[in-house]
Amino acid sequence: MGIIFNEKEKQFHIFNKSLSYVIGICEDGDIGQLYFGKPIRTDQKLHDYQSYGIRPLCCNEKDDEKYTKELALLEYPAFGDGDFGSSAYEVLQENGSRVTKFTYQFHRIYKGKAPIPGLPATYTNEDEEADSLELVCRDLISGLEVTLCYTVWENYSAICRHTKLKNTGDKKLKIEQALSCNVDFPDTKFTWLQFEGAWGRERSPKERDISSGITAIESLRGHSSANYNPFVIIKRKNTDELQGEAFGFNLVYSGNYIAKAQADTFGKLRFNMGINPKWFQWPLEPGEEFNTPEVIITYTSNGLNDLSQNIHRLMNNNLVRSAYKNKPRPILLNNWEATEMDFDEEKILKIASKGKEAGVELFVLDDGWFGKRNDDFAGLGDWYVNTDKLPDGISGLSKKINELGLKFGLWIEPEMVNEDSDMYRQHPDWVLAAPYRPRTLGRHQMVLDYSKPEVVDNIYNQLYEVISNASIDYIKWDMNRSITECYSQDVDKNQQGMVYHKYIMGVYSLYERLRKAFPHILFESCASGGARFDAGMLYYAPQAWCSDDTDGHERVKIQYGTSYGYPVSMVGSHVSASPNLQTHRAMTIDDRANVAYYGTFGYELDLNEISEEDFESVKEQIKFMKEYRELFQYGNYYRLQSPFENNISAWMVVSDDKQTAIVTTHKTENIPNWGIERIKLQGLNPDIVYTINDKDDIYGDYVMNAGISLMNKERNWYESDGDYTTHMYILKGKVTK
Repeated sequence: MGIIFNEKEKQFHIFNKSLSYVIGICEDGDIGQLYFGKPIRTDQKLHDYQSYGIRPLCCNEKDDEKYTKELALLEYPAFGDGDFGSSAYEVLQENGSRVTKFTYQFHRIYKGKAPIPGLPATYTNEDEEADSLELVCRDLISGLEVTLCYTVWENYSAICRHTKLKNTGDKKLKIEQALSCNVDFPDTKFTWLQFEGAWGRERSPKERDISSGITAIESLRGHSSANYNPFVIIKRKNTDELQGEAFGFNLVYSGNYIAKAQADTFGKLRFNMGINPKWFQWPLEPGEEFNTPEVIITYTSNGLNDLSQNIHRLMNNNLVRSAYKNKPRPILLNNWEATEMDFDEEKILKIASKGKEAGVELFVLDDGWFGKRNDDFAGLGDWYVNTDKLPDGISGLSKKINELGLKFGLWIEPEMVNEDSDMYRQHPDWVLAAPYRPRTLGRHQMVLDYSKPEVVDNIYNQLYEVISNASIDYIKWDMNRSITECYSQDVDKNQQGMVYHKYIMGVYSLYERLRKAFPHILFESCASGGARFDAGMLYYAPQAWCSDDTDGHERVKIQYGTSYGYPVSMVGSHVSASPNLQTHRAMTIDDRANVAYYGTFGYELDLNEISEEDFESVKEQIKFMKEYRELFQYGNYYRLQSPFENNISAWMVVSDDKQTAIVTTHKTENIPNWGIERIKLQGLNPDIVYTINDKDDIYGDYVMNAGISLMNKERNWYESDGDYTTHMYILKGKVTK
């Protein structure tokens, strides 16, 4: 690992054992992209011949007529100086011009990694884990200073990038676009892989051909969205799970964003990503600075499984901050699907008691405990206890839950307010609302204006009062609507373009204050399930409710797609009632659990309402999860067979020492007289003999190259498991050659 500056050639080589990233100072002082891919020698000069040549309608440099930015590969391009591609930034100057031209000034190379003020970002535990580069450039006319920031990691095939823009001049500037990163590729022979969906069907992989023109996804919902996740893979056309080159781009941000690839007609591909420039403006007074969010850029030449495992390790070790970092998560029981808001203390204690009997470790009280909250028309914003339901308050209930031998958790939705609430009646100007315009509601609620510090202060004080006077070990932080009518009331018109970004900065600030006040609490982020499932949230909450859709069959697809860009430890996954509340699909309790194991694991039902047989299964499931949860949550995860392409899907986790592995298969439809199926395993030691479900002994090389048969020799061919069924295979190493 290292960053080398060749002063003679004016080139920076950023590298580790898995990748090389080479950039250079161009003749005009701009920063050019020279190479990104497999490791190459650091002692060579790289030539950017692509940038040179006189072409019709290409605008060339006055001092060098053979050089044109239209053909150049650039690190942070601007529009208006000969480059007609997608720009990375745009700044409006007082004279109305948006033309800028920055040139290299100086650079800094140092051990470790600096934080980004007010924003989530990866970090080093020890300085030796990473090297960082800051490339400082300046537009000499406007005084705009642009600092390109890079970090390369010792143990991950990844580079993290963000950008700082500073006004070093004496006149006001206004940022109208400031993306986090730009990567120019010298060819367009890639496909684009995005992760899309909607409520209840989040993060399905969707592959798109990259052809001439723009390929893009974005969010303008005020949050990263369930529709298009802020994680994109650009891969070679022949790349699959086990081989081939791919680049992953994971934005560490939870607000409006854009990710865009432009394939031009000269055969160049430009990718950039960051805050969505629509409805974004950021004034910069002289001396002020703006920081963009970070992008985690991962690289592999060994297939998508390898790319994902890189991301998982980096996020678990160098993004998560929590008392639960790299630790097994408690098995919980949540009352929402059991009671919704119709509960009292007696009912809650009955559910919790049954959970304790089953072996649950944490009980979580969901929506309905505060204000006049008996339905979703009232109460949000009033974070005081509803004593009609809980006469002894949260303090009393948490104590009683603790006396059962359980930890206690609480649901909140602190970013929202109902019209029928004391807060709204007192502060109608605290919601986002456009003057004289009708207001759009979502779940009968409005969005609090977190761009105003006084709003964040009020919510913090209310929540601090509740949490500090009770025994609370877990907070589920929900967010159940997108932002509409994005306007901050009684705020200057010139600051309205700041509201979307200041809103999410307000959310981050509240998370940070609560984390510091209550460092022992395990936070779980939620946004109607998966509508804000992103790397930015992971910095504050080490796990996220994966989806409101708890159907085991649907969760196979949701969790499989999620695994491309996020670790299993982040996935909130529960066993819920059957038939399922969302899909009305029936699955056995063991099949539901076999899917939910691949995450934080818990239950979303009233255990008093299930059969005695199922309750005995629950006790066995909890015992099993306690034995293997560290493997499920932190083992090396492999996707084996996709549920989006196959009737039978499969995935597995393998321990670091390769002594233990668990494989799960899921069948969507039962097919009469079905054909022979074999699943090839991954990540095992070829020289170890594994016992499979305490029966068959076989070497790792065989099950990786020939696979395991899904036929059950102990059953007749005509006997069937039915639709939506799972099987689990536990492999334990026995002997080494």
